Parts: sequence; structure tokens; C-alpha cells
Amino acid sequence: MLKLQKTMLQLFKALRLQKLKESKIKKYLLYALGEIILVVIGILIALAINNNNIKRTIQKKEQTYLVGLMDEFTTSKLKLQELINVNKNNYEGARQIISYVSNSKIQPDEEQFSLLLYNTFVFDVSFNPNNSLLNEMMNSGSLKDISNPTLRIHLTNWISTMEDIAKQENDLEQQREKILDLFRGNTQSIRTIFDLAGVSANELDIEPLPKNISNLNLLHSTQFENLLFTFILTSKATEEAHYLPLMKRIDAILELIEKEIKS
Repeated sequence: MLKLQKTMLQLFKALRLQKLKESKIKKYLLYALGEIILVVIGILIALAINNNNIKRTIQKKEQTYLVGLMDEFTTSKLKLQELINVNKNNYEGARQIISYVSNSKIQPDEEQFSLLLYNTFVFDVSFNPNNSLLNEMMNSGSLKDISNPTLRIHLTNWISTMEDIAKQENDLEQQREKILDLFRGNTQSIRTIFDLAGVSANELDIEPLPKNISNLNLLHSTQFENLLFTFILTSKATEEAHYLPLMKRIDAILELIEKEIKS
């Protein structure tokens, strides 16, 4: 196309000069106008080709990002599901302890209570999503390369959502720490929990004591009961008001990404 345009320009130039020599000004101007039109057409064609190349480059870049985001959010979904299970196990364990506090006729022995305490409070709850690619896109300004506006909004709001989740998790961690603080004094014994839950021998390589300090008196502590109720309430709020809505948001993001990825 460009070669043809060059040939046409040469032809127009030759004809224009010939008409100028023949003093045919009107035809000279027509040939000059034709030459200008050809130049403009050539520029427009070059711009169109360049724009198409840029568009293809951006589309290829977007597809690379989409595949990477699909991997990241799929992994984050698996992490969140595991965290929901851990959180549920924690507050269900706390509810089981409260059932012993409320019913003096049904009481655990020291080993059962130690296992229950350990399994309920040993694991903290903190969502750590895979955000390396998303962070890179935000820092480099590449989020604009995502053509779907709805998906782009979801990705833009993701960081603020994570900040809200972190605040709730921090509140939950504070409630958990208040319960653990009961075992940092002289009244209760973490050693008893570790010994009877098998942690001392299996994980710490420490010989269990032949006789342990009992923690069963906690089942008659109003303070302990109050802390358990607050812990359960905060755990449930974390699940229902934060984790479950977050799971729906991740599913929505994955659905949008899947629609945008070209096979």
C-alpha cells in the first residue's frame, strides 16, 4: 500500500511539473491537491497500522495479566476457605467450653480440657491473599490495561477490602490474646495444656511432668466465660460479615476474569 502511494506521488509530481511548464495553473493545482490528499491518506493508514499494533500489544499484555490474576485469586480462594474452616473450628471449640461452664454435671477431664483449649486457641486467624501481581499492576499503572470496567473496579477496591479484613482480624486477635493472658500468670498452666495435648513430647521434645497443675478451675470463672462469649461473637462476625462476603467477591472476580480470558 505504501509502495503504491509512493508511486502515485511520483506520478502526481511529474504531472504537476509538466502542467506547470505548460502554464496550466488550474490543472497544476488539481494535481498538487491530489498529492496532498495522497500524503494525508498515507499518514492515516500509517496511524491506523500503528494503532492496531498498539491495540494488539495491549490485548496480549491484558491476557497475560488475566491468566496471572486467575492463578492468584484461585489460590487466595483456597486460602480463605481454609481460614474459614479454622475460624469455625475455633468458635465451635469455644462454644463447647462454654457448654461445660454452663452445665456442672457434664465436665471434661484434664486431658480433654487441655486438648480443647489447645485446638481452640492455638491457631490465629489472618488472611494472607496472593496479591503480588495485583500490587505490581497497581504500582505500575497497568490496571488501566484491564478493559472490563466492572473487573477493574473490583480489583481497584481489593486493597481497601483487605484493610477492612485486617482490622476485623486484629480485633479477633485481641480477644484471643485476652484469653491467652489468663495462662501467663501463676494461676493457670500452659505446661499442662502442652503436656496433655502431646505438644511437649511430640513438638518440643520435652518430657511431660508426672503431675500437672489443673486448669479446670477456669470452668468456674466468670471472667473466663465473659472472654469466651466475646471471642465467639467476634469470630462469628469475622465469618459472617467479612469472610463469607469476601468469598462471594472472589467468586465474582474469578467469573469476570474467566469471561475475559480468550482461549
